[in-house]
Parts: sequence; C-alpha cells; structure tokens
Amino acid sequence: MSVLARSVGNAFRNKVRTAAVVAVLAVAIGLALAMLVANQAVGAKVQELNASVGTVLTVNPAGGQGFEGGGEPLTVEQATTAAAVPNVSSVVGTSSLRLRNATEVAAQTAAGTQAGPGGGQGAQGGPGGQNTTTLTTSLTAAIDAGTLGGRNQAANGTTGTTTAQPVRSLPITATGIGGEVDSTGKALTITAGTGLGDYTAASTNALLGTTLAEKNSLTIGSTFTIKDQTYTVAGLFDSGTTFGNNALYLTLPAAQTLAALPDELSSMIVTVNSLENVDSTKAALQSALGADKADVTQGQNLKTAVSSLDSVKNISLIAFVAALATAGLIILLIMVMLVRERRREIGVLKAIGAPNRTIGLQFVLEALVLVAMGSAVGAAVASFASGGIASALISSNTTTTAATTAGRAAGPGGAGFPGGAGFPGGQGGPFGGASQLLTSVTASASPGVIAAGIAAVFGVAIIGALVPALLTARIRPIEVLRGE
Repeated sequence: MSVLARSVGNAFRNKVRTAAVVAVLAVAIGLALAMLVANQAVGAKVQELNASVGTVLTVNPAGGQGFEGGGEPLTVEQATTAAAVPNVSSVVGTSSLRLRNATEVAAQTAAGTQAGPGGGQGAQGGPGGQNTTTLTTSLTAAIDAGTLGGRNQAANGTTGTTTAQPVRSLPITATGIGGEVDSTGKALTITAGTGLGDYTAASTNALLGTTLAEKNSLTIGSTFTIKDQTYTVAGLFDSGTTFGNNALYLTLPAAQTLAALPDELSSMIVTVNSLENVDSTKAALQSALGADKADVTQGQNLKTAVSSLDSVKNISLIAFVAALATAGLIILLIMVMLVRERRREIGVLKAIGAPNRTIGLQFVLEALVLVAMGSAVGAAVASFASGGIASALISSNTTTTAATTAGRAAGPGGAGFPGGAGFPGGQGGPFGGASQLLTSVTASASPGVIAAGIAAVFGVAIIGALVPALLTARIRPIEVLRGE
C-alpha cells in the first residue's frame, strides 16, 4: 500500500474523532481566514483613502469656525493664487447654500418665528467657517429635524421657543462646486443621469442626492426652484448615507449668483500631485494665502479614519496569527496523540526497513488530509463571516474615537449645520466626510487571499505533524516493540 493511501486511510480510522478534529480545525482555520480577509480589506481601504483624499487640502477663511466664526471670506483671486503654488494639481472652489422649503418659511414668517429679513434669506456661518446663505426652495427636505435638530435650531435662533412649533425639516445643503468632486475631494458618484458639464460656467442644471430626489418624486429631467429660479435635475448621486443624500450640487457660478456673492468662495479643495508633497505644499499654500486670510488643513477626518483603520488592520493581523498558531497547536496535539497510539506500527515499519522520512511523510500526509477538510469548511465559514467580523472590528474600534471627537465637533463654535450637518454634501458626524469612507469597507473572500491563508495553514500543519513523527521515528525498533 502506498504512503498516500495509508495516510488517507489512517485519517478515517476513527470517524467520530476525525469529525471532531475537522470541526475544531474548521473553527480555527475559518477565524484565521476571516481575519486575513478583514486585514486585506482594511489595507486596501487605507490605500484607497490615501489615493483618493489623502492628497486633498481644504482651505477655509481664517478664524472661521462654525456659526460663531469670523474672518474674511475667500475670493476667486485667492483660488488663482493657490493654483499657482508648486505641486498643486487642481483647485476647486465651493459656495455653500442652505435651502428652506418656501411654504415652511412663509408659515414661520407669518407666525413670527423666522429670523432675518426676507423669510430666512441671509448669511450665516457654515461648517468649518464657511459662509452659508439661506434661500427658499420648492424642495422638501428628506429628513425631519427631530428632537435634537429642534433643539439645535432653537439654540441658533432659527426656531421660536415661546410657541409650540410643528415638526420641521432640516435645511437642505446646496453646494456650488467648480469641479466634479465633493467636499472631501472624492469624485461624485453619479448613479443616474450625467454630471453638470462645465462646473465653472453658469448653469440651471443640478445634481440631487437620491434621498432628496425620492422625497420630492423627482427624476432626471424634473424641475424645481431655488429663489424663484428654475433648475433641472441632470443627475442623481449617492453619498452613501441618508443624510448625505439630503443635498444637491450646482455649478459654482450658479451658486454664487443665487447668493449674490459672485467673487466669494466658502472654501477651496486643493489637490496635491503626490502624497509625499502634501506637507510642503500645505506650508507653501499657507504662506501664499496668508495666515490671517486663510486656514489650510489636511483634514482631521482623514487622519482619524486612517488611524482607526490602521488599528483595525493591526488587530486583525494579530488575530490571524493567533488563530493560525491555535490551528498549529491543535494539529500538534492531535499528531502527538496519534503517534503515541501507533508506536507499535512505527516499530514494525522501522523493523521492516522503512526510513524515517517515509514514517514522517505518512503522518504529515494524514495531518494534511485533516487540514484540507478543515480548510474547506473554514473557507466557507470565512466567506460568510469575514464581512461581519470586519464591520464589528471597525465599529468597536471607532466608537471610542467617535465619542472623543464628537465633543470637539459639537457645542458653540463647533462646525456643523443645526441638526448635525457637518460638511457640504451633508456628511456630518465626528468623522465628517471620512465617516462614510470608513463604513464602506467591504471584506470579500477573494480566491487569492483564501489561497494564501490556506497555504499558511498547511505550512503550520506540516510543522505540527512532522515534529512528533520524526521524534518517534528516531527511536530504535527494539525499544518501541519492547515497550508494547
């Protein structure tokens, strides 16, 4: 009988024990593979973050912070200055607008609860110090303010506190942009229709978030109004969150015209040509624009997200190594037990001239048969569990960070619209725009990753089986047989 056939037969001598061993190995191997898949997915997301928004700098008016910020607004001339800085590959200006439903504004004005002339039209500090103009629209916001939103709006003087108020909607965030990027520097994800064409030219086309479009029953080609100006829905975008989709984009000149501020910018999104040049370009930008005129930031949102993902990556790697070591220990203990059971068989084989390598190979192949079955089941487990494990790791690891950064984002002077809007495009929360990037990690068990994991398991299995087999194989046959 060949060594391979004997090894396979030995693996099924005791079917109950074999089933138990395979089940235990499947759990350990499945956990190891799931952790490896999660590690690879998080690593890929870190690279994506660095590639997509890692080279993005944000320029806001100096001293601007939330609704109580100060400073002078940015200008188109400053955008030209920024574009001339070495290593700057593009500069996209933005102009932020807040939209209120015209019917709601009229009702509140009649009740004497709406501050500001013209039923809500006026300038207020926006997120990150951006100057934001509030205008009326025919659109209805897709999200109600709720209790927290009502409190925030009351604290900012936009809701009366002496009269019971009806349920209100949050403001709709409208952002005029000079290029096909959102406020985090990522390309807009258009799910239907087209973009706005030339973002530096006046246009009556608009991009609507899917949530906002659904709330107002709008599709491609539908129209709506802002400040009595009619706009056509050219495309729909998906930011990844319900709140983020309660927003719309216009071309920069269109937004500036609506705000009656043709030369002003709320912020600038500056893209650097490489990650290595970010720090030097940031310093050069700050010098060119002036520290008293503009604040240049790389964005704590990205740093927080990448730092959190790096932690998850390290945790998953440690867990993979631990699970792999556990599988190796299980194999070692099983093979020690099997070798001890078959001392007589080993003695007979050595007595008839079987070399040590043949005896060792027999036990190694037997272990590999058990590991192969455990790996097959473990791979199936990993394919279903890796996504949930990755999400759980990310969720648990970012909870503490979110809690600490939330304190800095909230309160007087904190960036954000009433009710929680954080950035143009509606991306709020302590991580801002990076939060949706953080939660969009997709862990899929690719064949390459699974194959690499199984190869590592097989390597551990060979070591775990070979050690006890070779130690026993070196004993002289007469000693083995005498002990029997």
